Amino acid sequence: MHLHDTKSGGRVRPCGEIMCLAIPMQIREISGFQCTCEARGITREVSLFMLQDEKLAAGDYVLVHVGYAIQKVTEQDAAGSWELFDQILAADA
Repeated sequence: MHLHDTKSGGRVRPCGEIMCLAIPMQIREISGFQCTCEARGITREVSLFMLQDEKLAAGDYVLVHVGYAIQKVTEQDAAGSWELFDQILAADA
């Protein structure tokens, strides 16, 4: 669950209707702080700026949010996320 600072005394509360979504993607190529990532046949150029201190290589999995890799994840975590996304999409169909 994402938390959102209400800016009222620094209290933190659940987002309610706000939803942040990060997509697990596999790194295909790295060039400096940019990389090409792929998920389900879709490729995107992604910034690695937020993971400067992380050791990353082609083949690694990252969570991508608005064009930025925000966290390195295992292949199993990425697959588990996609299973959940599939269930959500199937239920919505």
